[in-house]
Amino acid sequence: MARENVNDLLAFIAVARERSFTKAAAKMGVSQSALSHTLRQLEARLGVRLLTRTTRAVSATEAGQRLLDGISTHFDEIEAELDALSAWRERPAGSIRITASDHAITWILWPKLRTFLKDYPDIKVELIRDNGLTDIVTERFDAGVRMGEQLAKDMISARISPDFPFAVVGAPSYFAQNPPPLHPQDLVRHTCINERLPTFGGFWIWEFEKDGQETRIRVEGQLASNTCYQSILAAAEGFGLAFVPEDVAEPYLADGRLLRVLEDWTPPWDGYHLYYPSRRQSSPAFTALVNALRHRD
Repeated sequence: MARENVNDLLAFIAVARERSFTKAAAKMGVSQSALSHTLRQLEARLGVRLLTRTTRAVSATEAGQRLLDGISTHFDEIEAELDALSAWRERPAGSIRITASDHAITWILWPKLRTFLKDYPDIKVELIRDNGLTDIVTERFDAGVRMGEQLAKDMISARISPDFPFAVVGAPSYFAQNPPPLHPQDLVRHTCINERLPTFGGFWIWEFEKDGQETRIRVEGQLASNTCYQSILAAAEGFGLAFVPEDVAEPYLADGRLLRVLEDWTPPWDGYHLYYPSRRQSSPAFTALVNALRHRD
């Protein structure tokens, strides 16, 4: 295959995956006009239209999607094998992209990466905050982080955190005007701070358990967010009850800015796991990262 054909196919994969000439051009380090010209030449050479272009979006045609599905995996495998060549280097090297929630990044990933990045200066790590259930293969992430119960069955995983509980918390000023809930069902009569799940588009349903009894409560309130850190700030200012990881609430509980309720209904949840497709096992850089993040009792 001619070298220009390979470059043109790589350009096509980038645009089709990003669904944007702007993003693809930035990723490849070329101008939008040059990228557009490359794609027009490829379509002319193949005699088929690969992309549908509008003023707002770019999407693959039926033929383009077939080409993308047929070749992208092979290029990914080549990239993985090139990364694996770092085994013959003095030190592992390569780039690793991880998607994770803001809580997982702050609580688990970053504290461990501080040391890892110093120990492996030739490894680059890109952290993308996403509280949804991202398809890491489609979005070309090397790994993702989810709680154990959310793991996809076709992925390899490694535990990177202990189990941890969530906490229902509210400000003293809120409880001065509202009696504390004694049962999760009481939350329907309280003002709560919702958290939206990007993957499903709706609000997160609060989940509780006690003595084998599970209860799921859909709460209501004036304020909603898509991050537990904004929820805790709002709760501390008296805007309602928040349901957040215990470690996020601990500093506020320690100094009295927040009070905890329903503690006997919030046992530990399954902790965070790093998950990834099997093809990433061949990279020494990725193996080093997994070992550094792995939770050890």
